[in-house]
Amino acid sequence: MKSLVDFGKKLEHFCYNKTMKPLVFHVNSFWIQLVYFLFISFVGYLGLKISNPRTSSSSSSSSFILNDIDIFFTSVSATTVSSMSTVEMEVFSNTQLIIITILMLLGGEVFTSMLELQLKRSKFHTFSDSTHKISVLEVSKEESDLESNNDNQISKSSLIKRLCYVILGYLVVVQVGGSSLVAIYLGLNPNSRNLLSKKGLHMQTFSTFLVVSTFTNCGFVPTNENMIVFKKNSVLLLIVMLLTLLGGTLYGPTLRFLIWGLGKITKRVEYSYMLRNPKELGYNHLMPSLNSWFLVCTVFGFLIVQFLVFCCLEWHNSKIVDGMSWFEKLVAIIFQIVSTRHSGETVFDLSVISPAILVVFIVMMYFPPCTSFWPMKQQEDDDPRSGKQSKIENKSVVECVLFSQMSYLVIFIILICIVEREHLKGDPLNFSILNITLEVISAYGNVGYSTGYSCARQLKQSNSCKDAMYGLVGRWSKFGKIILIIVMFFGRLKKFNINGGQAWKIS
Repeated sequence: MKSLVDFGKKLEHFCYNKTMKPLVFHVNSFWIQLVYFLFISFVGYLGLKISNPRTSSSSSSSSFILNDIDIFFTSVSATTVSSMSTVEMEVFSNTQLIIITILMLLGGEVFTSMLELQLKRSKFHTFSDSTHKISVLEVSKEESDLESNNDNQISKSSLIKRLCYVILGYLVVVQVGGSSLVAIYLGLNPNSRNLLSKKGLHMQTFSTFLVVSTFTNCGFVPTNENMIVFKKNSVLLLIVMLLTLLGGTLYGPTLRFLIWGLGKITKRVEYSYMLRNPKELGYNHLMPSLNSWFLVCTVFGFLIVQFLVFCCLEWHNSKIVDGMSWFEKLVAIIFQIVSTRHSGETVFDLSVISPAILVVFIVMMYFPPCTSFWPMKQQEDDDPRSGKQSKIENKSVVECVLFSQMSYLVIFIILICIVEREHLKGDPLNFSILNITLEVISAYGNVGYSTGYSCARQLKQSNSCKDAMYGLVGRWSKFGKIILIIVMFFGRLKKFNINGGQAWKIS
C-alpha cells in the first residue's frame, strides 16, 4: 500500500512537471517580451484613441488632429521608453498624459525585469522545491548562525521572491519620493508654477509624469520644449538627473548597494547569499561586486569624456548657453550628458549643437546601459581530460543568419534613406544623413534625441511651413514612421541579440 502511495505521488509530480506547467514556461523569453510590448502598445493605442486630445493649448498645433499612425507611434514610443515624437506633447489632454505615464511605467526596464524575474520564480514553484534548495552553509558559517531555518536550506523560489520585493520597494520609494520632491520644488518656485499654469498642465500630473518618464529612462516631458524651459532651474535638473541614474545606468550597482544595506540592517542570510551568488538568481541587473565597480567607473568615464567635449566646443561663445551663469551652465551640461545614456531629456536645442558633439551622442546612445570597461583577461574553460580548450560547438541556423546590431542599424538607415529619398533631395539640410542617423540610433537606444525640423533650414522657403516642436520623424512618410517603430521594438529587445553576428568572421 505504501509503495502504491509513493507511486501516486511520483506520478502526480511527473504530470505536473510535464503537462500542467503553463505553456509560457516553454516559450522563448524573446517572444514573451515581444508579445508583452505589442499588447501594451495596442492597449495604449486604444486608450489614446478613445480619449480626447486637448481642446485648447498654448501649442501652435492645438487644432491638430491625431491620426492613427501618430497615435500608435506615440504608444509604442512610450511603451518602449523611446520618447520619439511625431506630434507636440501639449496636444495631449490630462487623461492622455496619465495613459502615457502608465505605458512608460509598464514598459520600463525595472518593472519588466521584475515581471521576468517573477516568471522565473514560478518555474521553481513546484509541488516539491527540493531540487532548487540552497544550503545556507554555502554563504558562510558565521552568517548562517545569524538566522537558521529548520532544514538549514533556502529555496531558490523564496530568494527570488524576496528579491522581487526589494525591487518593488525600490520602484515605489523612488517614484513616490521623486514625485514628492518635484512637486515640492514646483510649489516653491513661482516661475515654474506659472509656466505650468500657462501651458494648462496640472502640477501633480506633471510631477508624476516627469518622474516616471525619467526613472524609466523614457524622456517624454509634457511640455513641447522638453526640459529646455527649465534649463535655469538647476535644483530641478539635479533631482531629475539623480532619477535618471537610479533607473538607468546605475540601477544595477544601486540595487546591489540596497541589498547590502538591507543585509546589514536585518541580518538576514538571504541578502548575503544574493550578494555572494548573484548569478544563481538569474537577474542580470544584480551583478558581482567587481562587475558593479567596473560599471560605475565606465558610466562616470563616459560622462567625463562627454563633459570635456561639450565644454570645449560649447562653453564659450555659444547661443545655447547665453544668459546662463557658470553654475547653471555646469548643471545643464551635466544634465544633458547624463540624459544621453539613455533618458533622452534635453535642455539644449540639438539642431544648433556642434556636429562633433552629435557624433559623440550617437556613440553614447549606441552603447547599452550595462556597457562596462573590463580590463581583465577572461579565462577560457579547459577540457580536463585533454588539457585543451573545450570543443567548439556548432552554431544553430538562427545564430548563423543573425547579423550584428550595427549591421541592422545600417540596414534601417538605408531603408529610411530610400523611403525618404524625395525629402533628402528637396530638403537636404533637415533630412541630412547625420540627422537621420541620429534619429535611428536614438530610437534604437530608446533615447528620444532629435534635431527636429526647422523651416529656416529649407532651401526653398514655403509660406505654408510652420515650425513644430517634435522630432524629425514627425515629417517622415507613413512608411518611414513604420520603420522607426520597428527600430524602437528592436532597440527595446536588443539584449536578445547582443551577441548577434558572431558567425561572421572578417579576419
